[in-house]
Amino acid sequence: MSAEGLRSAIDKMTEAGVDPVEIEVFRHYYSELESGATGLIAEDSISPLTEVDRLADQHPDPEQSREALAQTVMIKLNGGLGTSMGMDRAKSLLPVRDGKTFLDLILQQVRSARETHGARLPLLLMDSFRTRADTLAVLADQADLPVGDLPPDFLQNFEPKLRTDDLTPVSWPADESLEWCPPGHGDIYPALLGSGILDRLLEQGFRYASVSNSDNLGAAPDPVLAGWFAASGAPYAAELCRRTVNDRKGGHLAVRRSDGRLILRDTAQTADDEMHFFTDEHRHPFFHTNNLWWDLQRLREVLVERRGVLGLPLIRNTKTVDPADSDSPEVFQVETAMGAAIEVFEGATAIVVDRSRFLPVKTTNELLLLRSDCYRVRTDGTLEATTDSTPAVSLDSAYYKKIGDFDARFADGAPSLREATSLQVQGDFSFGADVVVRGKVELDGGAEQQRIEPGTVLGG
Repeated sequence: MSAEGLRSAIDKMTEAGVDPVEIEVFRHYYSELESGATGLIAEDSISPLTEVDRLADQHPDPEQSREALAQTVMIKLNGGLGTSMGMDRAKSLLPVRDGKTFLDLILQQVRSARETHGARLPLLLMDSFRTRADTLAVLADQADLPVGDLPPDFLQNFEPKLRTDDLTPVSWPADESLEWCPPGHGDIYPALLGSGILDRLLEQGFRYASVSNSDNLGAAPDPVLAGWFAASGAPYAAELCRRTVNDRKGGHLAVRRSDGRLILRDTAQTADDEMHFFTDEHRHPFFHTNNLWWDLQRLREVLVERRGVLGLPLIRNTKTVDPADSDSPEVFQVETAMGAAIEVFEGATAIVVDRSRFLPVKTTNELLLLRSDCYRVRTDGTLEATTDSTPAVSLDSAYYKKIGDFDARFADGAPSLREATSLQVQGDFSFGADVVVRGKVELDGGAEQQRIEPGTVLGG
């Protein structure tokens, strides 16, 4: 049945106009799935990565750093809809500070770096078929953004969801768009090659790429990092941060014992009975930020040699075809992680960066922090912490998980969190203007909404 499933899947992709490079990548992972691969990485197959150079100890020549930034392109992953937060369009279009969205602040960062360092610094977004239209509508008014004839974006590929019982493409006439899924952000490599964008970047004199998620405003253009990477001569590098007890779920790098290569291990690649190893911040002391640096020429050489198939470790996600319907058919979504490519490149390296390079927003907990006085926006669009440590925020998912519910409960703005060590909210509370949180605060209510009146000081 699996041979028929592969044939049906390829026919479906060809009919939908999927790029031939992506079809070959899909064929590779279908074969792995058929053979029973799970993508799990056993603890006894790796050694912890415990010694990594720090960016703070690097001092590249300032002029060489400027030259490296002048040859750098900024690439942002922009394929996420923010569905976990109840959004139905690109997450980068979510307002973060003073009415400015992630995308607004990214554009401000790029423009400021261009002006300060005299770099062309093109910005490229990898959009998905779900985020592209809304994003391009916003960028249409940015007349100064394009560099040469480079487009503002390229499109992430898509592939069919596969039934878990027979590996055939699932059929869902109630909403045919749910028959498809993105192949994870590891698809960025075949997408760059198949779209021709990689060749165009090289033809126009760009040698390096700084790549990150669009919801991480910490990953701003940085000439020091560019200078360090260029001087390293490495084909590929990952930015790491030191783990704390709050970073136990983040992916980490390790050394594969069989060949000494650096590899990335994510949560989905860890067996349940080995999660205690994965989450041990002392055993695996650095987490992977998903901020990457590539030598574009070396990347192209490897992609061409492998015909677009880097062979990144499989991530097999089991879901239902309709995420909102638990009774709908169970499917596999075959994905790969962008950061897993570190194992492909001989001489790949890593660098430990300051925590300010990692400010992702995956939930409304992080969004509340960014909207609070724990951060301020500099004139260059970067965020500056106003406290030595960031308070822990935990909001009741029943009332704050979706962005509409969250905004309604903080309609008068985020409370002051500068003097807080933690804020835990259980139950339904709305907050008035100028509320101040001090020290450790726990609010415990019920389903009936309660009001924290304007000017209230909680704790302290």
